[in-house]
Amino acid sequence: MTGPAQESGIGRDPGLQPERTRLAWRRTTLAATVAAVLAVKAALSGGPSAAGFVVCALFCGLWLGFLAVAHRRIRALSESGQPTVLTPGHASAAVLCTVALAVCAMVLVF
Repeated sequence: MTGPAQESGIGRDPGLQPERTRLAWRRTTLAATVAAVLAVKAALSGGPSAAGFVVCALFCGLWLGFLAVAHRRIRALSESGQPTVLTPGHASAAVLCTVALAVCAMVLVF
């Protein structure tokens, strides 16, 4: 299905969509940072222990993985006028990091 813009040879005008997407990635990164800090605080609240340090390392690793994916996407959205497609590998990595952080947080709460 083609629209008037494709038929006349004019490219799609993304408008503010890339900016909104970039800001959404930043908000999600901030939320993941807060969740990771709170999880580390909860893991170490009973005093330093080997299990606490393992949980902290796991959270930090997951957070860094998500941060890398988000930073790459933010940079891609701000560099080009035309937004690039999020690759399935990057989307999967972001989802896996987010779900793993949520599962770890549930384990800490219960």
